Amino acid sequence: MSLIKYEENGKIGTITLDNDKQRNALSLELIRELDAKLTEIANERKINVVIIQAEGKVFSSGHNLREIDGAPVEDVANLFEECQALMEKIRNIPQVVISKVHAIATAAGAQLVAASDLAIASDNSLFATPGTLIGLFCHTPAVFVSRNLDRKKAAELLFTGDFITAEEAKIHGLINRVVPLEKLDEETEKFANSVARHSLAVLEAGKKQLYTQLQISNDFEALTYSSDVMVKNSQKPDAVEGIRAFLDKRPAQWSDR
Repeated sequence: MSLIKYEENGKIGTITLDNDKQRNALSLELIRELDAKLTEIANERKINVVIIQAEGKVFSSGHNLREIDGAPVEDVANLFEECQALMEKIRNIPQVVISKVHAIATAAGAQLVAASDLAIASDNSLFATPGTLIGLFCHTPAVFVSRNLDRKKAAELLFTGDFITAEEAKIHGLINRVVPLEKLDEETEKFANSVARHSLAVLEAGKKQLYTQLQISNDFEALTYSSDVMVKNSQKPDAVEGIRAFLDKRPAQWSDR
């Protein structure tokens, strides 16, 4: 039985975590299913945006602790290696990934939100990295959480294990937008379409350059790298078409349409 569902609407694909019984935990089975679906989406190149959402009371509670409790260290290592591969997949696919959070996202569930390119949440959503409460610090969620939130807020979230509200998460950079629960579907569709209307080739190039330059500490080294990317991409078909369309005052015809 599959733990996810998938549907496409135009240039937007929606993956739904569908294991409410286990609070949409990132079990090894779910991780593998999600990774496989993202690989398929990346290879087919039919859509421009992927929305990750969930059904049930919780967006995701994080890892399934039953897969860690008493397990051999090799099995635990494999679980975290496959989870890391999933996070890398989210980062490396050409599509822009949006987490759509309707409720609680904790531990690796919060990591999934933080690893996504964009995130939108309902106003009753809550976020936490509660590893300290069970004696196992949220070491891996800390990576993406601390790269989204400012340092002191990330430390607070990780050291206390307490929840923060969706509004706090937005203020401190974990998510982009907060909307009423009853408008979450509508506003997510608008948000996704604001990205999906663009060329996939342009989104892909931009996503790769954005994350690469963020890892370059020297501003002018980052600018040198980015200038080189921009020069090369200025010759690509969609850049040529987009510039001509702008100058001709007409809509651009992207290559993926």
